[in-house]
Amino acid sequence: MIHPTAIIDPTAECDADVDVGPYAIVGAGVRLGAGTTLAPHAVILGGTTLGRKNVVGSFAVIGALAQDKRGSSEAGVLRVGDGNTFREHVTVHCGTSGPTVIGNDNLFMVASHVGHDTTVGNAVTVSNAVLLAGHVSVEDYVTLGGGAAVAQHVVLGESAFVAGGAMVERDVPPFVVVQGDRARVRGLNKVGLRRRGFDAAAITSLERALRRLLFGRETLSVRAEPLLHSSDERVARLARAMLGSTCRDR
Repeated sequence: MIHPTAIIDPTAECDADVDVGPYAIVGAGVRLGAGTTLAPHAVILGGTTLGRKNVVGSFAVIGALAQDKRGSSEAGVLRVGDGNTFREHVTVHCGTSGPTVIGNDNLFMVASHVGHDTTVGNAVTVSNAVLLAGHVSVEDYVTLGGGAAVAQHVVLGESAFVAGGAMVERDVPPFVVVQGDRARVRGLNKVGLRRRGFDAAAITSLERALRRLLFGRETLSVRAEPLLHSSDERVARLARAMLGSTCRDR
């Protein structure tokens, strides 16, 4: 199912049931897993490996060289898991000091960008025009609203929600909503947690912990101390992350 106008390098490997549309380009050394679909004019380059059942939209460029001022001429590596969707005009760059890695079941909406050496987990939603700089780490179930931008070396914690237009220059704790320029914690991501199947008791426990961490006359370290030893592992994780992040109100 390869259109006659598509250009596929002889060294590329295409597994069974791959669908390559008109004028798509598949570069040297690329590997396409079974069931993967490339829309017309999609471009896959470099040392890129796509797993099973990925979808790449028109004019997306997956696996281009890093935008690195050091000027390395060597192609890096991009590893992509299964079931990801890259919509139109998405760009994903290969790594430099290590691979760029994308997990499974992620959605990258129109014109979003993933920089070099970035790691994206599973079930992540990256909305239109989101910018992830190099060396960013995005944990599972994170959602980024349209036009958000994340600086280099920032970690976005599990199930965090980054509001549209947020400018993120500090690590984001898990389970929270951040918003603004510069982005700060605004509350618990209750909608995202419910969608993941968290029950009411678990959400209430996290909400109480976050309220304690954000408000009070004591210093943050004093407020966090009992939470660090909580029997609820998620509460303890939240407390540790809040202590280590300046992405908070106080």
